[in-house]
Amino acid sequence: MVSVTAPSLTIMSTTNDAKTPSIGKALDSARFTGLHRRFWFLAGLGIMLDGFDFFIIGVANPLIKEDFGATAWQTGLVSSAAIVGAIFGAMFLGPLGDKIGRRKIFKYDLIMFVVFSVACMVAPDLWTLIASRFFLGVAIGLDYPIAASYLAEILPKANRGRMLVSAFALQAVGMLLGALVGVVILLILPEVDSWRWMLGFGIVPALIIIWLRRSVPESPRWLAQNGQEAEAIEVTERLTGEKVHVSDKDREKAEESSEGLQALFQPRLFKGDLRRRTIFTSVPWFLMDVATYGVGIFTPTLLAALALAGPNSTFIADDIAATEGTALLDIFLVLGFVAAIFTVEKLGRVKLQILGFSLMGVGLLILGIAAALPGGGDDHLALVFLGFAIFNFFMNMGPNATTYALPAEVFPSEVRAAGHGFAAGLAKLGAALGVFFFPILLDAWGQAALLFALAGVTILALIITWAFRIETMGKSLDEISGRKFGALKARPTPP
Repeated sequence: MVSVTAPSLTIMSTTNDAKTPSIGKALDSARFTGLHRRFWFLAGLGIMLDGFDFFIIGVANPLIKEDFGATAWQTGLVSSAAIVGAIFGAMFLGPLGDKIGRRKIFKYDLIMFVVFSVACMVAPDLWTLIASRFFLGVAIGLDYPIAASYLAEILPKANRGRMLVSAFALQAVGMLLGALVGVVILLILPEVDSWRWMLGFGIVPALIIIWLRRSVPESPRWLAQNGQEAEAIEVTERLTGEKVHVSDKDREKAEESSEGLQALFQPRLFKGDLRRRTIFTSVPWFLMDVATYGVGIFTPTLLAALALAGPNSTFIADDIAATEGTALLDIFLVLGFVAAIFTVEKLGRVKLQILGFSLMGVGLLILGIAAALPGGGDDHLALVFLGFAIFNFFMNMGPNATTYALPAEVFPSEVRAAGHGFAAGLAKLGAALGVFFFPILLDAWGQAALLFALAGVTILALIITWAFRIETMGKSLDEISGRKFGALKARPTPP
């Protein structure tokens, strides 16, 4: 609890004699402690749920199609419903994190996840399932900008990139959890409707995360910018272990800036143009998710078609074999994240993103070649495995990690959640397009042509990254933001 003497402390902080650092400087230069690690873990756990849901729907899809007799278009809707919901949650609700605070959103999004996971589990028909998946996706999408903004604002600059990447690496943990759950449920309940237990399992980790997140405080940077200076000081001193004050820079906001999505397209108040930052953070993420979700969510189906389906296999046996093969390849997702964690503060975000996109393209080309050769993937299993391994490893070593971290760093605090939410929402739009059209294009074009086309998508993403690049390694958030402080005004401190 904040002491009743806090107002006098706040008044003193506005005329501080420079013996204590400002909130921003203290947070940027702080030693990384167990408290940072705890808040990092609790904020990042929502990303794990996204990874779990991303994987488990790919395992459940063949079962749902069989259970409801779904067409290719309907299967695409089931696969993309949660992703479309995530577009809405990230892009249109994400700015609420700038308006009402990061911590409040943490209270609501996972409750929503639990409610609609139950709805998916008991859905009586295909359209109810699609609607439930949409609202579950809203909850997932909303957690993206809030968690990323929160982490960027509390982490020391020396650890910020590594810990943002580490938080997103929990997505791979969720994928492995999804693989484990999928295989176990298929082995225990080899029935067509076992997909209900797969989709319902997410309730368990979500309830645990809700309980653990009760202790997460509000972002001190957001508090300082919104007139709650005593609490901002209290949280900062807990994190840094030293006395701090609120400087004019800590509480400053752009005087004429719009709120929410409109602010992201204002060029005037920030050097380097906010529109450039918006393009740099959103377009490569969009293109990456076209390829990543298109390939990833149908990896079990592709593996069954390319190499794992036996001539006398049963429907359930094919799904089990493909799921086990996917789980094996997902090890490379984990290894890719490990590589990113150890290199992001040495090579920088931009270099990793460019390297990742280039090697993702190589992996897709290898897969396309395997599919085009006589006999297809069945006769070239080594190429199939190599292509997927390269794609998974370098995707997570590069853009799957950096596209999550960069929007949390390049946007100023007052539009950070809006900026990250727009980038994540546009990425989810790419994911929805990839997931929805992938099975249709797979039937129309064939495996090889589609994989070659996706390789071209990754090269385009590489070009956009290079053209609009902004490196954030080793810089403070104020330095990265590019704010022209002469065009800013201090937020008034309430009496």
